[in-house]
Amino acid sequence: MAVSVRLEPLLEKELELTAKRMGVTKSQFIVSALERALGRKNPYDLLLKVQAEVRESLPEGSEYLSPTKAAIRSKLKAKHDANQADWLAFQEAKKHGQTWSAPDTEADVP
Repeated sequence: MAVSVRLEPLLEKELELTAKRMGVTKSQFIVSALERALGRKNPYDLLLKVQAEVRESLPEGSEYLSPTKAAIRSKLKAKHDANQADWLAFQEAKKHGQTWSAPDTEADVP
């Protein structure tokens, strides 16, 4: 069904530019905005649905991590593993009555 709407020139120009930036037609933009305004299309509900689908596709017992969380977890695990290796080397040197010094490592950059 076709509907005509009168817009102020500045509002129409803003609509045109925004729709172009988003890569949709003015009609598609208006329909999408109406669906959100009427509660038929909620971006948060869509996010929750996608997250649920991602979790369902993961193997049993694993958890979904965002790329940022995964990178942080990976760095922390590497640092923990290095500290564990240093501790074991220190204990071994102590057992044999030797002095142990930590290997030179690069300073952590935040």
